Amino acid sequence: MTRVAPPLPYRVAGTRAETADTRSIELVPAGPGLPPFAPGQFAMVYAFGVGEVPVSVSALSGPRGGLVHTVRAVGAVSSALYRLQAGDTVALGGPYGTGWDLTAAAGQDLLVIAGGIGLAPLRPVVHAALERRYGFGRLTVLVGARTPADLVYRDEIAGWRGPARVAVTVDRPGAGWRGAVGVVTTLLDRLDLRPERTCALVCGPEVMMRHTARDLVARGLAPDRVQVSLERNMRCATGHCGHCQLGPLLLCRDGPVVGYDRVARLLLVREL
Repeated sequence: MTRVAPPLPYRVAGTRAETADTRSIELVPAGPGLPPFAPGQFAMVYAFGVGEVPVSVSALSGPRGGLVHTVRAVGAVSSALYRLQAGDTVALGGPYGTGWDLTAAAGQDLLVIAGGIGLAPLRPVVHAALERRYGFGRLTVLVGARTPADLVYRDEIAGWRGPARVAVTVDRPGAGWRGAVGVVTTLLDRLDLRPERTCALVCGPEVMMRHTARDLVARGLAPDRVQVSLERNMRCATGHCGHCQLGPLLLCRDGPVVGYDRVARLLLVREL
């Protein structure tokens, strides 16, 4: 685990609406900054007077050079973060947790599969792959959402086409939608997978990750070549409160990114 610095003040450099209830917030240090984050790691973001929540980094360098976090307004703290405006101040702690193992994926075909806002922790991976920072083979990005209105980074996804193979599907199409319809795993049928040289990174609702990981293994990927991000119930970020425990794992400390070979059986245990 990366050595963690104490929380530091960060200023909101800008915000961008992604959907009706989701916003990306770019944060720049108001003084000394935190140590560098890796793709897949998260920060504890503190809204003064309200509380703090763990949020994965959705870009390591935003338009103004700051860290970007994409927040969906679902509770008191995330709603307070959603309402932030340029010039406001928050406290930021981190980096916490494990990131995507991109070194192990170097030279391999990279398959990125995201459900809903699960694309946020995977976005820095796509950025790194497009920059060929790790020398990947073919890059494929599969994105699923409930409706077209729930798709995040829509303009950016369109720009990934060409350098990457990109496919998007929705559960419930609206008027004018001409793309695929169905759960994200249906997009796998369109791929000419090379399982022996493919590394898959998966993030989204837990049920989606379970089905996707099992489907990938059934198609020939070894379980240790599938990485998932399990962010459920993370609260303290330091492995002390136990809310994120999954069997022997404390996901804020041992995750959130883990190999599917480590958690496949745990995810099948009811109410674990």
